[in-house]
Amino acid sequence: MAQPWTLHPQLANDTGFIGDLTLSQALLMRDANYPWLLLVPRRAGVSEIVDLDPADRVQLMTEIADASRVLKSVTQCDKLNVAAIGNVVPQLHVHIVARRRDDPAWPRPVWGAAPPRAYEPAALAALIDAIRRALRLG
Repeated sequence: MAQPWTLHPQLANDTGFIGDLTLSQALLMRDANYPWLLLVPRRAGVSEIVDLDPADRVQLMTEIADASRVLKSVTQCDKLNVAAIGNVVPQLHVHIVARRRDDPAWPRPVWGAAPPRAYEPAALAALIDAIRRALRLG
């Protein structure tokens, strides 16, 4: 019997829930240094994009493009970084990071560049709400 999909505990701990897209769960990293989305395909046992079936790969690319457009629009960022790394968390997840020329890591990668900074509760709620509306999730 196939294992049901569950969100990896590290991802659950580090993120806030935005909503469910057709394939992926959309999450927001709890690091106010960078507006940072994660898309996690709801497929058990998948660690690489190539592990998805062809239809799911197409759907994931569509969701990445949609989420990227939304994040760019909502944040008015200078650049988007999109990556599926998975060296720490083996569950397939795609990072979409809004970058600004004045962010703590610019122009380097964000990983390990600055200690995570918590969002003010109202700012976190407002950002999640704006992203949800733009993604038409409610």
